[in-house]
Amino acid sequence: MVLSPEILTEYRRVGESFSTKHPNPVFEEMLRLLINQALIVDAPDLQKQLCRDPDDDKFIACALAVGAEVIVSGDNDILSLSDRLSITVMSPRDFVDKYL
Repeated sequence: MVLSPEILTEYRRVGESFSTKHPNPVFEEMLRLLINQALIVDAPDLQKQLCRDPDDDKFIACALAVGAEVIVSGDNDILSLSDRLSITVMSPRDFVDKYL
């Protein structure tokens, strides 16, 4: 698993927002687990916007920065790029079915 500081910032923001509505005591533990297990890289910005949602380009940039083979996402904007990237883009369910 590869993450960038920008991705971690988004995970923290979304997780904290979710936790205010649905208290979840394991959020911080999950975030620490991600940080401890992932390779954290500084991914350069893309030269042009690829995703319909420009905020999602950070995920593509991170994958490209390390030459990833697969991007796993449930985000439809990212999934829609599967035929436009040299990286396989698949849903979490497809990833589990294929690799686990």
